[in-house]
Amino acid sequence: MNRTSLKYFIFIIFLILIIYPLSSAYGERIKDIANFSGIRENELVGYGIVVGLNGTGDKDGTYIFQPFANMLTKMGITVNAADIKGKTKNIAAVMVTARLQTMVKPGSKLDVQVSSIGDAKSLQGGTLIMTPLKGPDNNVYAVAQGPVSIGGFLAGGAGTQSIKNHPNVGTIPNGATVEMEVPVQLNKKDRIDLNLIVQDLTTAKHTEEAINRFLKGNYAKAEGPSNISITIPAEYKNKVVDLMASLENIEIKVDNVAKVVINERTGTIVIGEHVKINPIAIAHGGLTISIKTEPQVSQPSPLAPQTAQTVTTQQTDMKVEEKKVSLTEVKGTTIGQLVKALNALGVTPKDLVAILQAIKTSGSLRGELVIM
Repeated sequence: MNRTSLKYFIFIIFLILIIYPLSSAYGERIKDIANFSGIRENELVGYGIVVGLNGTGDKDGTYIFQPFANMLTKMGITVNAADIKGKTKNIAAVMVTARLQTMVKPGSKLDVQVSSIGDAKSLQGGTLIMTPLKGPDNNVYAVAQGPVSIGGFLAGGAGTQSIKNHPNVGTIPNGATVEMEVPVQLNKKDRIDLNLIVQDLTTAKHTEEAINRFLKGNYAKAEGPSNISITIPAEYKNKVVDLMASLENIEIKVDNVAKVVINERTGTIVIGEHVKINPIAIAHGGLTISIKTEPQVSQPSPLAPQTAQTVTTQQTDMKVEEKKVSLTEVKGTTIGQLVKALNALGVTPKDLVAILQAIKTSGSLRGELVIM
């Protein structure tokens, strides 16, 4: 290797040593860990009617036949709800839901979800009739209509039935048209708030420092474990959207609470990377008692008196088995070493729940234990 190549090689190694610590210290963008206040989804809901079902609609319920009769009356067809009840199974009452982002202009399309609220067997092949979707303020923000897609089927006959997926819930892609916008005047704001998805004081402070470095001033202030308030700099007046777009790509060093989450119903255990334990010794074993009863038939011999009868008795066999286990020392403090030690004991997920609870009780678990 000549001198020029050697210098080039040393220069590359020098850059790697500088860049690697920086890249490992930062990893999460603001847009992945936080949301700007005012930019959110708004829930919409409406009551609708699905028609065109092949005999799989509601069989009973005044909440479907009376509204259907009212709809026909508005169309100039006078019908009594009692005359419809029990005579058609091709309609179903449904709840229609959608989510509307702020500042979505009228005419835009939304995906909607349709869910049966009656005794309909399936919404397969049905069409949702025009349904107003309202917000919490009771204003209509969108109108939904279109064919329902359930992504499955319900078929059968003569006591045999085949079902794929859940036929009582479906979707209508781009099935709603926005009629009214949820207005938010971002560019006129003098201050914006950033809300962390997961509350953490350390992460909030890191976010404050990163934003102030980017803006070259003290414009951001962490107000608590979840909120960072940002004063709009003079150069971004009336250009708040540009500022938000720049801020959400800043990378932040994220910190989380050491936590172990246990779902006892399913035996699921999730252990965070920051969880550590003090050196401990673990022994885990079980006592198994098996009781087996078998009938024993005793028949009289050929030369026995005629009064002799066949007798059935119960023979009980009990077996006690205890696993031979020994103490396993866990010297390490990392989660990887903990998992390796527990695997060496051959524990099942249910056993692991009991072991982790015992470690927490002993005071050796450095982290929060959450049981769902």
